Amino acid sequence: MTRELVLDPAELLTATQPGHTNGTQQNGSIFPAAPGRSGVDLVAAQRAAADFLAALGIELDREGLDETPARMARAYADLFDARPFRLTTFPNDAGYDELVLARDIPFRTVCEHHLLPFSGVAHVGYLPADRILGLSKLARLVEHFAARPQTQERLTRQIADCLAERLRPRGTGVLLEAEHTCMTLRGVRALGATTVTSTLLGTLRSDAGCRAEFFAQAGVRR
Repeated sequence: MTRELVLDPAELLTATQPGHTNGTQQNGSIFPAAPGRSGVDLVAAQRAAADFLAALGIELDREGLDETPARMARAYADLFDARPFRLTTFPNDAGYDELVLARDIPFRTVCEHHLLPFSGVAHVGYLPADRILGLSKLARLVEHFAARPQTQERLTRQIADCLAERLRPRGTGVLLEAEHTCMTLRGVRALGATTVTSTLLGTLRSDAGCRAEFFAQAGVRR
């Protein structure tokens, strides 16, 4: 029997807190207690963007820049738009017990320290137990937690914790490789530098062979 676990944008702040439950569980589905994404005031965001650019000495009274504050407001609203979705799971009728890994899932988010983008790829895997997950949902899970100002370390952990909590596999592994424009375009300006973070849970953490297999399948030398 298919089960659908609803993830709501409100869970971006709460899904990985110990002991948290969001809504009531009925027939294997999680029904969110909180409403969807709160309203966005694009008019106020546009005014703030105009003030911000003016404070930096950017003149907005010429063609090409006159609509920039509105475009900025819409762009950031899009970056922070966390769409609710359902983690569709199925019975593991075949008793499959090997690693399931989705590699090179593209993601983009915004560094919470400078509000500059960072982007890269995620490798998300798990060792199945009683249920397996619709494969596209691994990518949706990455997208979901990337839709907020983030640090790469937190993003990695949130994806792994949520997958472990909702699917309850024997093991969970998440590895992110990303380029941060706050490091490549400003400050040290280390063009081409990438940052790698990982979170391993369950058997993928405790068993050296499983851990090595995860990193090998993800294409990362450890």
